[in-house]
Amino acid sequence: MPQQRAAAARRAGAATASRAPRTRRQPEGPTEGRGAGSPPLARRVRPPGLPLGPGRRRLHTMKPGRFWLHLTLLGASLPAALGWMSPGTSRGLNTGGGESPAEESRSFEVTRRAGLSGHVGLPASCGKMFCSRGSRCTLSRETGEPECQCLEACRPSYMPVCGSDGRVYENHCELHRAACLLGKKIAVSHSKDCFLKGDPCTMADYARLKKVLLALQTRLQPPHEGDSWPDPASQKRFLVESLFKDLDADGDGHLSSSELAQHVLKEQDLQEDFLGCSPGDLLRFDDYNKDGVLTLRELCTAFQVVQLSLAPEERVSVATVTVGLSTVLTCAIRGDLRPPIIWKRNGLALNFLDLEDINDFGEDDSLYITKVTTIHMGNYTCHASGYEQLFQTHVLQVNVPPVIRVYPETQAQEPGVAASLRCHAEGIPMPRITWLKNGMDVSTQMSKQLSLLANGSELHIGSVRYEDTGAYTCIAKNEVGVDEDISSLFIEDSARKTLANILWREEGLGVGNLFYVFSDDGIIILHPVDCEIQRHLKPTEKIFMSYEEICPQGEEGAPQPCQWASAVNVRHRYIYVAQPALSRVLVVDVQAQKVLQSIGVDPLPAKLSYDKSHDQVWVLSWGNVHKSQPSLQVITEASTGQGQHLIRTPFAGMDDFFIPPTNLIINHIRFGFIFNKSDPAVHKVDLETLMLLKTIGLQRHGCLPQAMAHSHLGGYFFIQCRQDSPSVAPAPQLLIDSVTDAVVGPNGHVTGAPHTSPDGRFVVSAAATSPQLHVQEITLRGQIQTLYDLKVGRGISDVAFQRSSTQGNQYYVYASLQAEPDLLFLELSTGKTGLLRGLKEPPGPRRIVRDSGLFGQYLLTPARESLFLINGRQNALRCEVAAVKGGTTVVWVGEV
Repeated sequence: MPQQRAAAARRAGAATASRAPRTRRQPEGPTEGRGAGSPPLARRVRPPGLPLGPGRRRLHTMKPGRFWLHLTLLGASLPAALGWMSPGTSRGLNTGGGESPAEESRSFEVTRRAGLSGHVGLPASCGKMFCSRGSRCTLSRETGEPECQCLEACRPSYMPVCGSDGRVYENHCELHRAACLLGKKIAVSHSKDCFLKGDPCTMADYARLKKVLLALQTRLQPPHEGDSWPDPASQKRFLVESLFKDLDADGDGHLSSSELAQHVLKEQDLQEDFLGCSPGDLLRFDDYNKDGVLTLRELCTAFQVVQLSLAPEERVSVATVTVGLSTVLTCAIRGDLRPPIIWKRNGLALNFLDLEDINDFGEDDSLYITKVTTIHMGNYTCHASGYEQLFQTHVLQVNVPPVIRVYPETQAQEPGVAASLRCHAEGIPMPRITWLKNGMDVSTQMSKQLSLLANGSELHIGSVRYEDTGAYTCIAKNEVGVDEDISSLFIEDSARKTLANILWREEGLGVGNLFYVFSDDGIIILHPVDCEIQRHLKPTEKIFMSYEEICPQGEEGAPQPCQWASAVNVRHRYIYVAQPALSRVLVVDVQAQKVLQSIGVDPLPAKLSYDKSHDQVWVLSWGNVHKSQPSLQVITEASTGQGQHLIRTPFAGMDDFFIPPTNLIINHIRFGFIFNKSDPAVHKVDLETLMLLKTIGLQRHGCLPQAMAHSHLGGYFFIQCRQDSPSVAPAPQLLIDSVTDAVVGPNGHVTGAPHTSPDGRFVVSAAATSPQLHVQEITLRGQIQTLYDLKVGRGISDVAFQRSSTQGNQYYVYASLQAEPDLLFLELSTGKTGLLRGLKEPPGPRRIVRDSGLFGQYLLTPARESLFLINGRQNALRCEVAAVKGGTTVVWVGEV
């Protein structure tokens, strides 16, 4: 026996020396519990003093000196031969070495640990169980029999090694554990290419892997009959939750690395090569708290399934801010790892626009508006990126302090006559009006002689007496401010002229509150109260500065009718009027009631418009009778009456333009628009620099712009369209948002030319070719509402607004009918209509209607050879002024 044992030892030593020189192995012999066909096992050396485990027997004894020599040699040879490291020690000798396939097939590890390496105390039955590297012996829960399970974790140690699968592992233990979990053979690779290549699981591959996992889960969880998902996000959430449930084998609410590794993707499930990525990478990339397991929340985050919430009471939020201040809108949508918030206005995302006043969304994704104006009012929505189905609506209401005007500022009346003091107030919310007389509230003095009309906007005295003399203060007040102004009333006998009486008569009555009518026979100055021509400037009268005739005579002194195209009122001081045949613009001095000068412009000036904000008159000229050379010129410093400069703009190819009007609330306009009626676009222009800013295309809607209107409430531009292709039905209007300069879309079914009321609250749309008249209202929150549609039988030529005498902040509308002598009357608040008959035939197919300003009660419309004045307060024909032919250009001049 000793001889046989020595021979076996020599053979084992020779075999070991061939793999690891200077290393001795214990002799291989039959091991209890191993079958006859089992490969030889590498035996672990038991240090002195360690008791033998069950089933172990001592092979032989040796002397102490020989024992330590053998132990030293084995300590050097075992790591090289076995390729593993005892717990708690440093790296073995094979950190850079590889293992041949033959050697790998023989290399097994007898594991008796309950958990990590170095733990003892396994049941006795595991002593007969031998598990491969990366696994350990445990008792089956079902059968109680020993079985091999992959290691749950390795001891932390960073000694990277390349695997034959091309991946980098932190150490050998992780490599063998991965091989066990994946159920495939992974050997240590001699090549260092995996270090140079970097992580084989790129983010792109990882993203594709997650798509494959969801696709496979869709196959495993097909929707039942009748099931439907309200949105893709809900379906995705369901799939991720079901995937988590399938992966969570022990049902503890956490996904461990072993549970993830057991989810092996089959080759037939993969449409692409995901060799570098595996389900275990979910733990590597998306374990945010680094606790070694994945929760459902972390898995939802990995698949970008976000749990968002919005309280029902916060779905609609109303914010109120005073004009001129800044405001912040904060989105109430909450959720862990919430995606970025997207803000929209009229369906257009604001986050990606370079807006002047909305340009900072802050760290909390709030919407900042630096200087709020009335154009900003309206609805704003917010939602998390990718989750549009859950959104919050912010209603922004912009409050404006009251602004008032009184009329007249001063008046003198004789005893016994009636007197009215008027006060017009605008603001948001609508102001309340009260009157004081010499500091005392007049509401306590109401009588038959003293009454308040139209919601307090008019103070009427039926028969004035001397004691009615005084200063009447109109006070307008709302939640954000107050404004007041004084209207003075003097009661005096006509025989006694005081200074106030003289000033009132000489400064206002003689030159203000007049219609200027430009007719074939020169300029007619008409006083509507007396229904008389106050002055007639004949065609032969001279221009003050050039001494030319207003309307030069023809050859051989033959008289020719004057030709006028367009006229504008400049601050009630001057009137600019175009003479197309003479290629010039006349300047009429209102105070002197004379033509002051002429300004030469491009041939055939056709349209004038006054930009009050920059004191400029814009002149559009056709260039020739074919309108083939249009040009746009600007007369600066228009209100000075002289010393003006004429500037040629760089714009070409336009045939119309639009400058929004001002009112009591909006006293400054920055931008205008030019357009060509045959081109589906409008071009935004800076009125101060006269530079083109941007082009807003309308081609998508097939709209050729014909006319424009604007309301400062919500900042809407209304565009009348003509379709670029023949169509039976008229094209609907388009809406443009002045905050974003984007097309909002069609204005419902509304067609025709838009006309806005002076306060911007009402929009009346009508066309010469359509019998329909549409009335819309813009609320104080910037929302457009259709009040009603009327069928008027004939097309509408022109529209004028007249303030209601019975209701505050309401209007009447007077509209001229196409090729008809009658005028249409409409009460906007009720929709009540009527016809004013008795007017004569219009001078042409398009008859104009002109109102008399903020406090005026008269309207003027021309006939072929006369003028008709209408009393708007009484809705009745006032008078006819005969012998005025061709009076198609009319301007109202109020108080000077």
